Amino acid sequence: MKKRYTPFTRAVCLGAIVIVCCSATAQNLFVSAGSDIDTYTPAGVRSTFALGLTGPQGLAFDRAGNLFVADSDAIYKFTPNGRSTFASGLRGPLGLACDKAGNLFAADSGSGNIYKFTSGGVRSTFASGLDGPVGLALDGAGNLFVTDSLDVVGPGHGHVYKFTPVGVRTTFAAGFISPEGLAFDSAGNLFLVDGGDIDGLGAAIYKFSPAGSRSTFVLANTFCIGPGLAIDSANNLFVPDWCFGKIYKFTPGGARTTFAQSGANFLAFQP
Repeated sequence: MKKRYTPFTRAVCLGAIVIVCCSATAQNLFVSAGSDIDTYTPAGVRSTFALGLTGPQGLAFDRAGNLFVADSDAIYKFTPNGRSTFASGLRGPLGLACDKAGNLFAADSGSGNIYKFTSGGVRSTFASGLDGPVGLALDGAGNLFVTDSLDVVGPGHGHVYKFTPVGVRTTFAAGFISPEGLAFDSAGNLFLVDGGDIDGLGAAIYKFSPAGSRSTFVLANTFCIGPGLAIDSANNLFVPDWCFGKIYKFTPGGARTTFAQSGANFLAFQP
């Protein structure tokens, strides 16, 4: 069965929900929505950050506060001085992640590669041979976690891989339907969005302890979850609902509220 999610059509980050966390005291949420990037204050007040993109997907901030946005076949960089093209010639970049040294990792869904870019934009292939990488997240030791399943949906097809800083791959978890967004909380727990099958059946958010044990954090049987996922400094989770055009906020205990009314794909909090 073909996968329901294709780049630039499924809205889960407010159009394409990408959540980026900002400072520990006043984090703003950045969301890719339609052809725009929107921002939300902690109180849920929305403003437009950027207009006129093609179909923005993954979002990531570096430690200097620069925002990187995956859009169509390119990655754009937003600084206080404006927008520039950071990389081009890609084949459907989705998830993005920045490490402590300022390197940017990009999940290129069309090629099945993970690319690594230096802060100066020099590209190398960090990993290849994946089916269709979607979500990326880095742990405190610099290990890169990748969800892989974009080509087809089916029980057991989706994987989460772990790559060491030098690119050695192991399977961290398997048996998912369509794993997508990833994010770490401050305690080192890894959260994973599984979007379920083409009808959303089997959708859930899973939690992995630092030791790797898995538990179900939320069963998404009443809304259409993913693919974006973001965690703020208080360890609240934010995810999009692409059926009802909302962004939900989950407390660390799993209590859900509606944070904002909007269609989205990917989310990110500004550092």
